[in-house]
Amino acid sequence: MDWTRKKLIKSYIEFFKSKDHKEIPNASLIPGNDPTVLFTTAGMHPLVPYLLGQKHPLGKRLVNVQKCIRTTDIDEVGDSCHHTFFEMLGSWSLGDYWKEGAIKYTFEFQTRILKIPLSHYAVSCFAGDKDAPKDTESSKVWESLEIPRERISFLPKKDNWWGPAGNTGPCGPDTEQFYWTSKSENPPKNFDSENKNWVEIGNDVLMQYVKDEKGNYLEAKQKNVDFGGGVERTLALLNGLDDNYLTEVWKPIIEKIEKLSGKRYETHKREMRIIADHIKAATMIIADGAAPSNSGQGYVARRLIRRAVRYGRNLGLKNFTTKVAEPVFKIYDDYKHLKKKEILEELEKEEENFLKTIERGMKIFEKISGKKLSGKDAFLLYQSYGFPIEITIELAREKKIHVDENDFRNELKKHQELSKTASAGTFKSGLADNSEQTTKLHTATHLLNQALREVLKEDIRQKGSNINAEKLRFDFNFPRKLTDEELKKVETLVNKKIAEGINVKREEMPLKKVLASGAGGEFGAKYPDVVSVYTIENFSKEICTGPHVENTKEIGKFKITKEESSSAGVRRIRAVVE
Repeated sequence: MDWTRKKLIKSYIEFFKSKDHKEIPNASLIPGNDPTVLFTTAGMHPLVPYLLGQKHPLGKRLVNVQKCIRTTDIDEVGDSCHHTFFEMLGSWSLGDYWKEGAIKYTFEFQTRILKIPLSHYAVSCFAGDKDAPKDTESSKVWESLEIPRERISFLPKKDNWWGPAGNTGPCGPDTEQFYWTSKSENPPKNFDSENKNWVEIGNDVLMQYVKDEKGNYLEAKQKNVDFGGGVERTLALLNGLDDNYLTEVWKPIIEKIEKLSGKRYETHKREMRIIADHIKAATMIIADGAAPSNSGQGYVARRLIRRAVRYGRNLGLKNFTTKVAEPVFKIYDDYKHLKKKEILEELEKEEENFLKTIERGMKIFEKISGKKLSGKDAFLLYQSYGFPIEITIELAREKKIHVDENDFRNELKKHQELSKTASAGTFKSGLADNSEQTTKLHTATHLLNQALREVLKEDIRQKGSNINAEKLRFDFNFPRKLTDEELKKVETLVNKKIAEGINVKREEMPLKKVLASGAGGEFGAKYPDVVSVYTIENFSKEICTGPHVENTKEIGKFKITKEESSSAGVRRIRAVVE
């Protein structure tokens, strides 16, 4: 049977719904309330408050498919299975069923619905260490399902343990499922995880512990289960393909690149995979509100587009990004938020800008004389002009100039270490930062949102936000720069509401009722049928998962530090509380 993306997703959602799970929406790639990550990297990210113990409006059993971005593997893209953008099948138990229930559901779905034969099936469990014992509880469940002992492998923490996401928080062993993919060899009796023919198809994360600030692993009061399975990889396996890029979610993009370049995929796999991956990922990032820029999510979009353009040059492609993006809209026609015109405009603009950058770099390069180009000079071209090292080497070869690549790599490494150190503070705080200061800023953001509506007399909608312990960033629709007087009025109104000492109330309400009441939410966001609503009496009512102060007087003094453009028609305010 041929499996399609839509069929796989539908089968998964329907299976878990039959097991009393409620479907939750596919969240934005850009997290609204988690300062610890640039992107939604897994289905669990939008569920952080509930994994930490807050009650979910839809109950303890949840399911969805979540779009994700991961940039840690960007240098791995180009092989048959790594992707920057991907979709994740996810299901959760929030303090409900535990290891036995999770494993039995996973097994039933994979063997009965996906029809994976037991002869080609194997699993791994946590081997145990000084922090936590061997997970025989999970292995016994697998054995009860007739998985032979020789097909159960116990692996160390680096292979079979999840989390915590930062220094502290929920974590625990996981149990992974594998599928034998070789067509030329029969599956061996014993499971060896080092054998590349065994490919992971799913993972049950068992959040059994909480790591505290002293490094101790304590039994969690609420034990959660988080299943994850990649749509792209599962599609390839189910259709007997050893290359994800031959599935229906990639093939039309690859075929477009073949047509535009006049070259065959078979002989240019790496370049075509990178171009296809990066253009798809950039399209999805732009769709969720991050246009190419020099910071944050926009910087990632810019880097992906420019990297695609760079590899496009190797295939003789120019002014091609919008054409390569065209199939993406057909493949994901169920994503109604993909605004084709706006996305293609951003891609075209970024490609044009980069081509100009390359031209500027070429002029600098032409001035270079001698027989050797130092690593420092090569890095200057890279850092100041965005000139890729591959192009520098290519041009140098034509002029019979030697490039000191090792010196360049050292300069690049030094720069990356500095960047890593500079950004560490943003990402070290863990799964989500629910500190006292962050909590104050969350509530201050609600006050700011409403104050903007009242001062500007416009239908102001949140277009994005990011909050950490130091500051808040709030993006909203507005066509022009705010005047100093307008900013002062907004700041004064927020501080007035703080001084009034208004109680902040949380309720769970049906979405239809909430929207009918005029409560606000993030523009373009999808919400479940029942939502959490925070009300600041007689002033603000917003759909939100929190966390928030109990009374506005806890916030302190609110101060706007900057107002600027975020993208066309979107303004950005940065603020702090003192």
